Amino acid sequence: MKARIFRFMLILLCVKGFAQTEQNTPGAMQNYRIGRDLEARGRLSEAEIYYNEAIRICQNEVSRNAATRETYTVITWTLQRQRKYTDVITWGERGLRLFADEYRIFETMGEACFYLDDYDRSLSFMQRYTNALPQGERISIAYFFIGEIFRLREKYRHADIAYTTAVRLEPGLPLWWFRLAQVREFLGDRTPATEAYEQAVRINPNYTEAIAGLARTRTQ
Repeated sequence: MKARIFRFMLILLCVKGFAQTEQNTPGAMQNYRIGRDLEARGRLSEAEIYYNEAIRICQNEVSRNAATRETYTVITWTLQRQRKYTDVITWGERGLRLFADEYRIFETMGEACFYLDDYDRSLSFMQRYTNALPQGERISIAYFFIGEIFRLREKYRHADIAYTTAVRLEPGLPLWWFRLAQVREFLGDRTPATEAYEQAVRINPNYTEAIAGLARTRTQ
C-alpha cells in the first residue's frame, strides 16, 4: 500500500514538474520577440537562434495538428525577419487556407511579395490589410509599402497620399519623409517637397540625400 502511494506521489511530482517546465519554456511568439530585440541590438547570430526556435515550435504545432492562427502568424513573421520571402508566401498561403481573416498574414505576405518584385500581389495584400485593419499594428508600414509600389510605378500622386498617411501615423522615420519629399519633387510641388526634406534632415542631420534634395528645392 505504501509503495503504491509513493509511486502515485512520484507520478504527481513528475507531472507537476513537466507542467512547470512547459509553462516556463518560451513559446514561439516569445522566441520571435526575443529574436527581434536581439536583432535590433545588432546581435544577429543570437537572434537567429531564437528565430529558428520559433520556427521549430510552429512547425511542431502544425505537425501535431495543434496549429492556431498565431502559429501561422509567428512563422511568417519570423521567416520575414530571416528574409526567406518564398517561404513566407508558402506558409502564409497555408495559414490563410485555415484562417482566411488573419490579416496580419496578409501584411507580411505583402512585404514578402514586394521583395520578390511581385508588386501587383503586394499591393493587393497591403490594401486588403489597410481596409480590414485601419488601426492595425503595422498600418503605417503597410501604407509605406503602398507608397513604394506607386513610386516605382511612377504614380507619384498616389504615392504622395500613401506616404503622407504613413508619416502621419509614424512621423519619426527619416526615410519615409525622404520618400515623400522625392515624390513631391517629381510632381513639381516644391514647397511641400522642401518641408518633407526638412523633416527628414531634422530627424537625421547626416542624411546626405535629403540634404541634397533640400538644397535643390530651396533654389528652384
